[in-house]
Amino acid sequence: MVPVDSGASPAPIDRPILERMQSRFSGSRLAKSAAIVTERNVHLRMEVAEDYCPGTVSARLEIRWYRNDDFSIHYQETRQESTWQCRWDRHPDAHNTRGHFHPPPAASRTDAEAPQWPADHRDVCQHVLDAIEDRIDTLWAQR
Repeated sequence: MVPVDSGASPAPIDRPILERMQSRFSGSRLAKSAAIVTERNVHLRMEVAEDYCPGTVSARLEIRWYRNDDFSIHYQETRQESTWQCRWDRHPDAHNTRGHFHPPPAASRTDAEAPQWPADHRDVCQHVLDAIEDRIDTLWAQR
């Protein structure tokens, strides 16, 4: 049994879903790369293309999707002086409802909000990609 509040689900990883997401991201101009990482916690890692973000910002997205439709999607930006991150989750948790969002800039557990997410992985991905697009637009506007 997976401990509550670990960011994981009691279900196994849904590798076919991760492979479909990988294919979708690989065809996007947003992605520099999209690969399934198998060491430690299996997840899909997408590196955002360098020319997509302004200046010295580098960004990545890490996704774990489980066979029971639980998930954890972690977006992180890194600069020399700071990190900005947020996380969309649906899994058993002691700090919030099953579906929750850890807002930026720290993705803290104590600040978690309790929105509901769509059931289908494609709709969840679209929601996340729209949020990332908005964030990157904000970064460009701040230049």
